[in-house]
Amino acid sequence: MQSHSLGGGSLLLAWQLKNKHVLIVGGGDVASSRIESVLVADARITIICPNTGLHPLTKRFINSPYLITHHDRLFGGADDLHGVDMVLTAIDDVEQSRIICSLCRERKIPVNVADIPESCDFYFGSQIRDGPLQIMISTNGQSPKLANIIRKKIENNLPKHAGEAIEKVGQLRSQLKDRAPGVGGEVGKRRMRWMIDVCTSWEMAELAKLDNAMMKRLLDDGWEKNTVPSPEEVGGRRERYVLGTRSSTTPSLATIILPVLAFAAGAASATAVFISRHHNH
Repeated sequence: MQSHSLGGGSLLLAWQLKNKHVLIVGGGDVASSRIESVLVADARITIICPNTGLHPLTKRFINSPYLITHHDRLFGGADDLHGVDMVLTAIDDVEQSRIICSLCRERKIPVNVADIPESCDFYFGSQIRDGPLQIMISTNGQSPKLANIIRKKIENNLPKHAGEAIEKVGQLRSQLKDRAPGVGGEVGKRRMRWMIDVCTSWEMAELAKLDNAMMKRLLDDGWEKNTVPSPEEVGGRRERYVLGTRSSTTPSLATIILPVLAFAAGAASATAVFISRHHNH
């Protein structure tokens, strides 16, 4: 990668919010989407917004069994930030939003202010979710609509059963680590190589159909003998995928994901060119 291509972006991370306290100021349409994103991460949520400003979806979230506390009032100042790990604002009052941002930064609390990029420590990208699979497309706050268009194109090219396959592979990986524990070293390298071989040898639909009995046989007959049995050899069924025909089956992870990533890279480059031209006119 050439040095002139570096810079101007964001560090994309999967932020672990489980049991963290997230404050959302506002309860309208934008706030409802923020609530959904945070709930996926198993965070504790406090919402500060008068009842009159609540979006119907926000009301449903508040009345659900999720860990959500609602205060029927306006933001009250610094005291509302006590014990908070992250703040999201989604209100129409620009001046109040900037005050909240300033209070957060004084206390080193990560903050996102809707529609004011310079007041954001992080951005919400356009996301694809399928069980444990999460993909985010970000334009660094410059063009949310283009991010959404790109998301739809990528989503339409993802294989069926991807979320299920990832979940089953995660279970297999966990059982393998119980059988061959240790961090790093030769055992760790061998585990990684074997898991890669399984993911590239089996089709996505085949991985999605793994059950406990098949996993045990895969470990007994595969890991212990340093080979990768076929689905039929561990009690499954070989799926067939024919390019150019309709089928409920899917190719392997590598066969599908690599072209999708190539498309995403090309789409991101096109987006950058579009934005650059837009700024220059």
